[in-house]
Amino acid sequence: MQTRTLGTTGPQTSALGLGCMGMSALYGDSDRGESLATVHAALDAGITLLDTGDFYGMGHNELLINEALRTAPAAAREKARISVKFGALRTVEGGFTGYDGRPNAVKNFAAYSLQRLGTDHIDIYRIARVDPDVPIEETVGAIAELVEAGHVRHIGLSEVGAQTLRRAAAVAPISDLQIEYSLLSRGIEEAILPTARELGIGITAYGVLSRGLISGHFTRDRKLAANDFRGMSPRFQGENLDRNLDLVDALRKIADQKGVSVAQTAIAWVLSRGADIVPLVGARRRDRLTEALGALDITLDADDLTAIEHAIPAGAAAGDRYPSEQMAHLDSEH
Repeated sequence: MQTRTLGTTGPQTSALGLGCMGMSALYGDSDRGESLATVHAALDAGITLLDTGDFYGMGHNELLINEALRTAPAAAREKARISVKFGALRTVEGGFTGYDGRPNAVKNFAAYSLQRLGTDHIDIYRIARVDPDVPIEETVGAIAELVEAGHVRHIGLSEVGAQTLRRAAAVAPISDLQIEYSLLSRGIEEAILPTARELGIGITAYGVLSRGLISGHFTRDRKLAANDFRGMSPRFQGENLDRNLDLVDALRKIADQKGVSVAQTAIAWVLSRGADIVPLVGARRRDRLTEALGALDITLDADDLTAIEHAIPAGAAAGDRYPSEQMAHLDSEH
């Protein structure tokens, strides 16, 4: 397994990480047995970075990771690095009601995560979205106290803009910024990515397949389950979906010429953006994981990159990446 280092202060991890959210929430029903088998297959393949959130299934995902690691070989378990997002406030019905970045709340969230994960430390800890009512300095300062106490190893951030990134980095070392980055979501290239590189902060890129939209497996006639949040995502709606799948068709021609899959091409493109970027693949099944791992064997030369740029130029995506009310919570978009 190829490895990369998260920034100048973060840990070394596998070049691909496993995003575990879909095993518990937001993409329709999942198969617990297959989810556990997929985590085990990822560990067997050398993936060491497991990404979760305490609000994924209201703790379900952390408990799933706990079980997967408890039942994995000791060597794989010891190499695993767990990244946890916190701060989202939920209702019993599963709704989201905001974010809480107050120092006492940070420590409270961490205490519950440590219990659910069955570990004495969290490798990377980050608030999922900036709490608009709490200065980022206070939130990061609380995580820094958890680092000092030995409960957290590294501080991360999620979906923050360049100025917030600077403010946070002035408080304590930041290992990485987790943010959406894909052929359809390239907004970080203007200011956020250059700022992260200036500050020595790595990128863990989620949504590299745009929630399956550019996986090559999503079809125009696919019916989404009622509990699949993509049913509310602008990029999966009506004309937007048609336009976005036209982009996928253009990418498919390039993938076919190379003898690889669309998903592998899209992941390889993110990998090609720099050694400081670790893509997170949200595979929920072993076959999808195997496909994603194949991206590590793909080399995109200058001609390939030019062709991909022509097929899906920056800004080509139709629709925002989240519904408007969720876009409002993104510090990275302001």
